Order: sequence, then C-alpha cells, then structure tokens
Amino acid sequence: MKFFILKYVFCIILFSCINAVHSQKDSVILYDEDSRVKPWTRWWWMGSAVDKQNIQSTLQSYSKAGLGGVEITPIYGVQGEDANNIPFLSQQWLGLLDFTIKTAGNLGMQVDMNLGAGWPYGGPQVTIDNAATRLLVDSLKVSRGKRVNEILMPTNPKDTLGATLNYVLAYGSNGKYIDLTSLVKDGRLQWKAKKDDYTVYKVFTGKTGQMVKRAAPGGEGYTVDHYSNKALEQYVTRFDAAFATSGKGLRSIFNDSYEVYETDFTPDFFIEFERRRGYDLKPQLQKLLSKTDNELNNRIKSDYRETLGDLLLTEFDIPWTNWANQKGFKTRLQAHGSPGNLIDYYASADIPECETFGSMPYDIKGFRREIEDIRQGDADPVILKFSSSAAHVSGKPLVSSETFTWLRDHFKTALSQTKPEAEDLLLNGVNHIFLHGSTYSPERAAWPGWKFYASVNFNENNTIWEDAPSLFSYIQNCQKLLQKGKPDNEILLYWPIHDVWDNYLKGDLFFQFKIHSLNEWLHGTSFYTIAKELAAEGYLTDFISDRFIEQLSFENGQLMTPGGRYMSLIVPDTDKMPLPTLEKLIQLKKQGASIIFDGLPESVPGFADYQKKNNRLEKIIAENENILKTSKTIFEDLTAVDIHPETIVTSGLKYIRRDIDGKKNYFLVNHTGATIKGSFPFQIKSNEIALYDPLTGKEGIANSYIKDGQTFIQLNIPSGASIFLKENVNKALSNWQYFEELETEYVIKGDWDLTFLKGGPELPKKKTIQELDSWTKLGEKEVSFSGTAQYEIVFTNPDATIKYWKLKLGEVRESAKVWLNDTYLGTLWANPFEMQIMGLKEGDNKLRIEVTNLPANRIRAKELRGEEWKIFKEINMVNKDYKKFDATLWDPMPSGLIGPVTLTPLKTKDEN
Repeated sequence: MKFFILKYVFCIILFSCINAVHSQKDSVILYDEDSRVKPWTRWWWMGSAVDKQNIQSTLQSYSKAGLGGVEITPIYGVQGEDANNIPFLSQQWLGLLDFTIKTAGNLGMQVDMNLGAGWPYGGPQVTIDNAATRLLVDSLKVSRGKRVNEILMPTNPKDTLGATLNYVLAYGSNGKYIDLTSLVKDGRLQWKAKKDDYTVYKVFTGKTGQMVKRAAPGGEGYTVDHYSNKALEQYVTRFDAAFATSGKGLRSIFNDSYEVYETDFTPDFFIEFERRRGYDLKPQLQKLLSKTDNELNNRIKSDYRETLGDLLLTEFDIPWTNWANQKGFKTRLQAHGSPGNLIDYYASADIPECETFGSMPYDIKGFRREIEDIRQGDADPVILKFSSSAAHVSGKPLVSSETFTWLRDHFKTALSQTKPEAEDLLLNGVNHIFLHGSTYSPERAAWPGWKFYASVNFNENNTIWEDAPSLFSYIQNCQKLLQKGKPDNEILLYWPIHDVWDNYLKGDLFFQFKIHSLNEWLHGTSFYTIAKELAAEGYLTDFISDRFIEQLSFENGQLMTPGGRYMSLIVPDTDKMPLPTLEKLIQLKKQGASIIFDGLPESVPGFADYQKKNNRLEKIIAENENILKTSKTIFEDLTAVDIHPETIVTSGLKYIRRDIDGKKNYFLVNHTGATIKGSFPFQIKSNEIALYDPLTGKEGIANSYIKDGQTFIQLNIPSGASIFLKENVNKALSNWQYFEELETEYVIKGDWDLTFLKGGPELPKKKTIQELDSWTKLGEKEVSFSGTAQYEIVFTNPDATIKYWKLKLGEVRESAKVWLNDTYLGTLWANPFEMQIMGLKEGDNKLRIEVTNLPANRIRAKELRGEEWKIFKEINMVNKDYKKFDATLWDPMPSGLIGPVTLTPLKTKDEN
C-alpha cells in the first residue's frame, strides 16, 4: 500500500514536471512561424514507393500552393509497384526521409512523421510477449469431493496465441476464495474440492492478435501493448537505431487515434492494479467478471477501467513524449479512443490533436450538402474542446486537427464545403490544421494518380488544387492570429470521468472514449448539458481533469493551471468524485476562488474502503456546508464574480477570443443563413478596434463606442463570412468602409464565350452561350469533363455614377478566378460567391471568370469506359460508407458558372 501511494505521488509529480518542462520549452523554442501558421497535410507514402525527383517536385507544388509542412505516414502499396517499394526504416528509406527533410527546409517547410507504418503503433520488432494483450478467463465447475487433474490451456483454440497462465482461483458457493496457482506443476492442476462446490477460474494473459492496420512494407507486425513501458521501450529500439544517424531536423512524431481493440490487460496488470487501487483484485474476480449490474460489481469495474487509463498515461504516453523530446522531437497525439481521461492524454503530448470525421450541417446561404454524397459528421464542439482544453490548461501553444476525413465521397469535396468545417475547428481552439490529406503520386501514375481511401486528396491530381491556395491562404491568415497570445477562456468545467467508468457499460472491462460513440459516454450527461448551455449563453470554457485540479493554485483572485489563469471553476452535478478532488476544491474555495457546484458528489469512486471514504465524504460536506451550497443559477453565480458572457452569440455569430499582450482579439464567424449587421456589445473597454477580413486581407478601424462598460462595434457579416476584431489598433489604419446594398440589381446578360482551358479526359471545343447553366448540358464531352473553363463577356456599365459595386456570381460549381478589364480581382471559392469591386469604366467592360469544377464527372466517365484505376492493395478503394466504390452509379455533377451573374450598387456610410 505504501509503495502504491509512493508510485501514485511519483506519477503526479512526473505528470506535473512534464507539463512544466514542456511549457518552459515552448516559451523558448522558436518555431518557424511562416511554416507553422500555414496548414499542413498528412502525406501518405503508398508502399513507400517514393523517389527523390517526385518528392522534390511534390514538395515544390505543396509549398507553392501554401502548405507549411507534411506528416509522412507510410501505408500499403500499389499493385504493380512492388519493385519500387522501399521497406520502412531501411537505409534507403531513411535516406529519402533525410532528403525530404532537407528539401522541405529549403522550401521553408517542416516535416513530421508517424512513428510507425499505418496504425496503431506496432511492427516487426514487437514480439508476441509485448503485443497488445487481453484478459482471458476460463472457468469450470467442481463439485464437492471431485478432483481436478488437467493441463491448463485456454478452452478456445483461438485464444492460445501467446497465452500464458497467470492465476488459478477457486470461489466456493459459501463465498470462500482459494488461490490455487501454487498447485500448478508443469501446466497441470491437481486439486480436490473437499468441503464445498467451487467455480475455478483459469486466468491467462492472452493476446489480441491485432496487426498493424494499413501497414506499409517493412512495417507489418503485431500492435504493441500500450499499457507497458517495457513494451514501449522495445518498440522504440528500432527508431533509436534509425534516428542515430537519420531524421535530423524532423519537427515532430505523430500517434494516430487510439484504435487498439479488445485490449484490456497487460502482463503486470494485477500487480499494478493493487499498487494503484490499494487492494488485491483476485478475491474480487467474480464480481469483476459478473454480468450483473449492481453497485459493488460496477465499483470494481470502475477501478479496473481507471487502472487501464492510468497505465496508458504513465507507462506509454508520457514516456513516449519524454523519449521524443530527448531526441529533439515534438509529439502530436490523437487521444480520442483511449480508455481513460482524454484531457490528461492530450496534455501529455506537445501538440494535442483532435479530428473531424464526416460532414456537419450548416445554414449558410447556398451551402450544399447533398445527402447522397455525405456521411454524418462527429464534429461536436464539446468533443473538439477536449484537445484544446488540454493544451490550454497545460500550456501547449499549438492544437492540431486531422481535418476533412470523409468530408464527402471521393472526388466530390468542394473548397466551399471545407471552409465552415475548418472554421468550427478554429472556433474551438484548433490553430494548427492538418489536411486529411495528400497522397504521394509519382509522375508516372496515370490520372487520378495514387489515392488513399479516406481522404480529400489535396494535390495536383484533384481539380480543386487549382484554387486550393485560396483556402490555404485563408487558414494561414486565421492561424497567424489564433496562434498569437493566449486563450482567453475564463471558466474551467470539471469532467467527472468516474461517473462514466462507474456505469455498467454492458459489463465490458475495456471502454473507449471514441468520437464515433458520443451517445455512450458524453451526450446526455450533466457535464455535456452545462458545456452546451455555457456556450449557448456566450461563455468560453476549458475542461479540466482530476489530475489538473490537483495542480491548481489560487493567486491574485485567479485559478492558476500550468498553462493559464481562470476566473471560475464549475462542477457539474456529479455522482462519483475522488476525495482528493473534493478536498482540493474546498481548499481553493476557502482561499477565495470561485468554485460553483451544480450538484454535490454523492459518493467516492472505486471499491477499496469505499464505505469508510463515503463517510469521510459526508463529513467533509457537512463540515463545509456553508461554502458547499449548490448553485441555483450558474449564470447568476458567474455574474456575481464579474464573469460576463459575450452576448454576440444571440445574433447567431460564433466566436473565440484570445488575449494578445493584454488585449482582446475575437474571431467571429457567421454560419447562419442571413447577413448579420448592426452594432453589438463586446467585453472590451476600448473603442480603438480594428476589423480584419482573413479572406481578403482587408483591414480598417471599426465604428465603435463605449456604453455601460462595453464597447459596441458596428458589424456587417454576410452569411458564410468571418471577421477578426483586434483591440488597440494601429492608428495608421484607414477607417473600415461599411457598405449597404441598394435595392437595384443588374443581371449581366449577353454572349458568353466559353473556352475550356485545362483538364480531361479531353478539352471540349470553344462555344458561345447566351444563358448560363451547367456545362454538362452542352454535350457528351462536357458531361465527362473535369477541369477549368473560361467565361468571358463584354457588358455595358449600367450606371456610371456608381463607384462601388457588389459582383455576385450566383451559383458557382465550384470555384472561380475573376478578372475585370484584364485586372485580376481575386478568387471566389466559398459562400458567399461575391466580391466588392470598383473601377467599372463608362461604357463597355470585359469580365473574365475561370471556373473549376470537381473531378467527379471525369472519374464517372472513366469508370463508364471500363478503365480501371483502383489499383491499391489491402482496402483498395471504398466509398464513404465503406462499401464498393462505383462511380458509374452517379449522376453528372453540375459544373461551371450557373449564375446568374449580377451587379448590385453599393453606398458607403458617408453616402447614407
């Protein structure tokens, strides 16, 4: 017991020290700001069939388009390319890694690397002893007076892989427990049940047999045991050797989402359990394995689940980051899917990373989300905030995201559909977006090139690459501001994970906190309800775990975490709370901290001395009843400590706020279906405010005034648009121009010259059209065409007295570059497809628009011709629902400038 306490204290100290060290290191290590503010991409090396020429040309293309870095993830290969495959971590492979790092550096880019081939971690160096492990228990009934004489092996032949016997335990009908392990000789048990009927349990360390998923050549093997430091140490030996001479300049190593399945054990589990939970699990094995849903059984299961969570954190994730840091690398970790406290796991890495999967709905005017092309998304703002909260409370400056996974079916993702998804990530604390993703595809590969089965595929083989630089520029402009300063969230919200662990959960010992099963552990909880209510009212929150509560201090009226300061902490209505957590909250509250209880805990978690601890809990609550009053209204309690919401949310705008050198900066996004305009109050006490449009780069001083301690700022944000507010502006800026649209609208009509510029399978002939519509209606070649076409028209200025106009393109499929009188005006790639223009000449003017469609029609035509392109090993190619991909079933997608194209006169405020 003493050893357990010492180890627990050591782990807490170690966890604190690592966070502190990382925080200090982040404050002195300089990142290449030009690269880190840009979006990065996951770069799949199929079969690692890569070469220097194509690596160089691809990186040049990525750099030119505006990407700041790549994350190399080797995966399965391409049919017919076996001769070009390079075994993972071979000397040739490492030489190409070094070439990639050097080439990227010369381009101002950086490189991350998956510490494995495919996922999860595993490979040929993982012995069966150190492979992912599960608890195997067989039982047999022994009547009184009967004798057992048998070789002990798992009953199911499938369970024999790597299985070793741990214990033989007998439980009598009278409740008596006998450990028979010492009676086992040479694998055989000889024993007689003398005085009672017994159930004998044979407890084995078994193996899941899980192999690395989507492994690249040279990376195949067993998945590693993620609960064992010994297994981790063996796993990294291969990388110790590789990085002894290679990998210099690598920025970070990556660990994908926790997809280690059915792993609920490790060889030393029973020993670790007793050290961490304070009691021997063996006498309670029947209760642990019972499928009866009752308090005692669930308490023991809760302890079991917590121990799995502890082992992953202290024996794998924290040592993994330590190992990487010692080699000069950062770590990026996707913690979701893990069996324990996601906040602690995310915080154990230098760069926590969340992910989005599927498509989310938006009310943006004109936004397309065809049901046949999407799978429902999992981007709940609450789950996204687990990663950013971990970064904020632990002091990590970057929060990354695997972005756009399965956003649409293959070849059907438009740039306009990526923008709000990326914005929702930015609004929830992500500031370092990774695209999902880009597949290495050599020049020799015929169109559509090599393609990973679940990605948008951001590269030159995808027509959206034509205007992708505009998306990348937008993300860069946002991240440049969202990486500055510190998060300005004022409230901590406690996540009572023991309430989940203590649930029956179908009687399973292994439970994963997955983003694809939020109904099982998040939705419907008091924590989730409060998180949503706070956001709806306009409050900014971060989530906090028991471990980080232990590290809280109260200074100068604020709650201090290793990474930031907060004004209040809210405890949702919680059933189970560890005593140390409650005692620390009471201590802070006595010091003057704002600790708001929506409900008081009813019990401690776990089984060991729980009745004694419950008595202690009740006594503590009774002794502190004067300060442990539950909140009648959380919002009134927040107001009482001078925490006020941003009421801008009532308009429908979403926001996030950061503190830059003591000044508040806001990112505002309009995902509603209407323009939001007017003067709105903000929690700023300055009327020196600049507006910055990250889409166009336009900046100017806003109209504002101060009233009742708030600053009212004039806004005019169209549906689908965004804006930054920046406090304490550069006074050299010009005033922001506010425009109002007049009711008159002029449709640009006449003869449009339509010229197909580039794409395939072949260029249709030039045409003159009088009515704008999908070019797929013009003929068979146009139906099959994917690429870029130019629309050109000469029109007469409808009113030479108007200086400013709003050019609206109507429906665009999918993005458009615009020239007026041979002057480039910009690219329209997302809703609203409109721009402010000036400089119309009196009389005739020439409008030129280059429109690029999606590659869907070309791939449809290719499959209708019977041309095979799905030449990839293992999963090959599936659709969004993981069924056979068949583009011949598709209808042609509308393409081109569908319009109508209109001009709307604008008047400025001075003209009102």
